[in-house]
Amino acid sequence: MANDAPLSDKPECCENWSRRDFVRSLGAGMLGASVPGLGAAAWAADEKPAKAGPSPSDLAETAVARFYKSLSKSQREAICFPFDHQLRTVVKNNWSIVKPTIRDLDKEQQALCREIMKDLSSEDGYERFMRQMKDDAGGFDAYHVAVFGEPESEKPFEWVLTGRHDTLRVDGDSVVGSAFGGPIFYGHAANGNFDEDAKHTNNVWWPQAEQANKIFSTLDEAQRKQALMEDAEADDSETIKLKGQALAATGLSIGTLDGQQKDMTRKLVETMLAIFREVDAAEVRRCLEASGGVDKLRLTFYKEDDIGDDGVWDIWKLEGPAFSWYFRGAPHVHAWLNVARPV
Repeated sequence: MANDAPLSDKPECCENWSRRDFVRSLGAGMLGASVPGLGAAAWAADEKPAKAGPSPSDLAETAVARFYKSLSKSQREAICFPFDHQLRTVVKNNWSIVKPTIRDLDKEQQALCREIMKDLSSEDGYERFMRQMKDDAGGFDAYHVAVFGEPESEKPFEWVLTGRHDTLRVDGDSVVGSAFGGPIFYGHAANGNFDEDAKHTNNVWWPQAEQANKIFSTLDEAQRKQALMEDAEADDSETIKLKGQALAATGLSIGTLDGQQKDMTRKLVETMLAIFREVDAAEVRRCLEASGGVDKLRLTFYKEDDIGDDGVWDIWKLEGPAFSWYFRGAPHVHAWLNVARPV
């Protein structure tokens, strides 16, 4: 397992936590995922939002430009890099992309980083990220940000946030054909507990696994045999490398399921997308449709590390030619995600 020791620096945090329902409506995409018979229509090209992805003029991106402009020469030397720097593409579960933390920036810059974080998330997602960051590192100010490229110009750029249980990005669609600007990671050790209980009490991301397990509960014996494997895959970024047409025929093909089960799979995707801003969610949907939609996805559950031996699978993966989402709920939640348009 990749290193997941808590970060030692834990500033006080006063972020609030809401217990509102995790799955919120995201327009036609969510409606189609929730109502049998509407799923395929809701994901059809003529039903998608006119805006299919982020742009430099979006709220998060313009906040990144203001943040970049505010940096002094010494700050730029510490946290800014050329767009093609190798650090930009790294994704890990627990790392410092640069040495300074958000807390080391001035108050205006800290506020801008928080504004960017709010704008890359949905309202519900932001609250969940704040709860996760408080539990895992003491709060948002303990995390690290870096800027690649030149956000003030017409050139490509990307803002990256890292720390314990997060690698998140804002890129204005600078990384063409890649949702979120590249692979991302999110996780949570609820209440600071490295070893969570079988119900994953208070884990902000566990509702995603509950939706996956609802699909498993609808499978017949033959389908369960196809979907369930003994040993989980490695807990690292190699697991979400996109395989294209070389994707192995393992796990259960969503294309073989009935209409209601396919709608449940769309809803599973939407439970993840519900934590992000709509322009990123729209780009993921468009990428997925470009590679054949949910019919081309394969769903796999793993017996390994079944907490409580309750048959509620803590580890599972939803994967397609250009879509890879690996959810490891043991000993706590790690979620790796990589989505692109097929090449």
